[in-house]
Amino acid sequence: MKEKIETLREELRKHNYNYYVLDKPTISDYEFDVKLKELQDLEAKHPEFFDETSPTLRVGGQVTKKFNTVKHRFRMYSLDNSYSKEDLLDWEARIHKILDTDEVQYTCELKYDGASINITYQNGKLIRAVTRGDGFEGDEVTTNIKTIKSVPLQLQGNYPSDFDIRGEIMLPNAGFLKMNEERIANGEEPYMNPRNTASGSLKLQDSAEVAKRPLECYLYTLIVNGMNTKFSTQFESLQVARNYGFKVPEQAKLVSTIDEILDYVNYWEVARHQLPFEIDGVVVKVNSLDQQEELGYTAKAPRWAMAYKFKAEQVSTVLEHISYQVGRTGAITPVANLQPVLLAGTTVKRASLHNADQIEKFDIRVNDTVYVEKGGEIIPKIVGVDFSKRPKNSTPTQYATHCPDCKTELVRNEGDAKHYCPNELACPTQITGRIQHYISRKALDIEGLGGETVALLVKEGLIKTYADLYDLTVEDILPLERMAEKSAQNLIDGVEKSKTVPFEKVLFGLGIRFVGATVAKKLARYYKNIDALANATQEELENVDEIGERIAASVVSFFTDERQIAIIAKLKQVGVQFEINEADLVLESTVFEGKTFLFTGKLTKFTRDEAKEMVEKNGGKTISGVSKKLDFLVVGEKAGSKLKKAQAIETITILTEVEFLKQINR
Repeated sequence: MKEKIETLREELRKHNYNYYVLDKPTISDYEFDVKLKELQDLEAKHPEFFDETSPTLRVGGQVTKKFNTVKHRFRMYSLDNSYSKEDLLDWEARIHKILDTDEVQYTCELKYDGASINITYQNGKLIRAVTRGDGFEGDEVTTNIKTIKSVPLQLQGNYPSDFDIRGEIMLPNAGFLKMNEERIANGEEPYMNPRNTASGSLKLQDSAEVAKRPLECYLYTLIVNGMNTKFSTQFESLQVARNYGFKVPEQAKLVSTIDEILDYVNYWEVARHQLPFEIDGVVVKVNSLDQQEELGYTAKAPRWAMAYKFKAEQVSTVLEHISYQVGRTGAITPVANLQPVLLAGTTVKRASLHNADQIEKFDIRVNDTVYVEKGGEIIPKIVGVDFSKRPKNSTPTQYATHCPDCKTELVRNEGDAKHYCPNELACPTQITGRIQHYISRKALDIEGLGGETVALLVKEGLIKTYADLYDLTVEDILPLERMAEKSAQNLIDGVEKSKTVPFEKVLFGLGIRFVGATVAKKLARYYKNIDALANATQEELENVDEIGERIAASVVSFFTDERQIAIIAKLKQVGVQFEINEADLVLESTVFEGKTFLFTGKLTKFTRDEAKEMVEKNGGKTISGVSKKLDFLVVGEKAGSKLKKAQAIETITILTEVEFLKQINR
């Protein structure tokens, strides 16, 4: 019986692959359903032969009450966007300059308009699926992803034993139209667009409901760490992914010149309407994985890739009035309140006006007919005014002079585009925003405490700063609306648990202006504790790699504010982590103490991440460019412009990979 069950499973996997990946079915739907029912019956009678990759699991049925937060093994970066051909030209010129070679090929791919997903496979089996989230961590939606028939549960061919693959969860146009026809027939509101519907499907609690939706998964990136991958380019990796059983659309193209890139962009800007799914642009990637590694990443995006976004849909409507919002840092954002209008599948009622300069630039006034489009197909923005429809009694917009929340007079620093409310620790919105930032996922991630509860705690006068969270008791919060004893205890437990959160996340949670998660990590690792950072001068801070004048000035300002000093003192007193864990500070040696390193060319003895770790574990640090601050340049194969620059600076020592390893006796 076991053999019969396994034979049926393999046969159904093959038919699934033919139908959902190759679009070449070899049996009818009826025949497939008969075989699937037979397998379901056999598995029910013989549970001892359970297999987590069985095709019968595609129907779903598991209910997920809470989606766990999972840290990505490899960060999911965003892509830099371009909206003009000139941007692509500039990007291509930078690539050649950095690599110092004319021999660069590119893979051009479609930019799918869906929800990003990262899927982990081990020994050919689907282990975990996680949404993009903030790029560092996301929600585990494995049960729902397993219902998508173009996602293989068991791989085929000669696959690596452990790897991640990334793609986009999509709702093809035909499936979306069919879903809406059914909803309208049932007297329900139709869904607005395929992208939002696909994204929302991933967070449905009942996987059986997800299984009913005709979702697809198109894969575009293989991530295999420390293995002989048998491919050396992005284009090869796409073919390899197809061989493993993944659905990879055939529209990708290998090109060698900027003219070929532009031809690809121009073609798909028109032909995209013939595709069975939505795209919002084209992604261009440096094809060589070695060159990708040398180009590396900025704080937010890979340098080796660029997304070209197609021109956004544009509509016109009337601006009824302008309101002003206060951010957690006190930044004031003007908002256009519009007559509702349908744009790119959603009803738009509000659009950002960015700042006073933007209003003045377009001469935007109340009762104007304005042109609205979605920047990056997501955020509505005003891009112009139809002056022919302007009322005769129209008057220029006078920008707000006082905070809409606390009525404090606004300030605008020289060189700054935005106005700010300076009442940091007394403005209600700023108080709430700073505490909400402190408890957020990338910061202290306090379980049991959400943004609405924070707002309620502030409103009731129970907290005024994030340090006040640690004074709360169950008795304090039980009287709050919709607060039961269990949820109150969960909140208190979550606050207590936050005392173990690492220093770098606490530093980010403090909400220092311009100090994002990446900068906070860098500062925490460099200064190792809050006191050393608080005592650093602006000049000292600017000597830290990638910390510029603006960030340094903001850090100094924060730590010279007596109110912030008092809050930190209170956090120290309750036991929040304000220094790097000792285990993270243990060095293998101090042979590189005070020395800086940069790696260039194709590295064959170790990866760049391994190189950085070795430098840091031996007391040194890596920097991003060749300058007089650099002590050692380690060169791999085909080193280019960085080597030439370093050779011109006498103080820089140039090492091979082997010579570098000898320095630390490896």
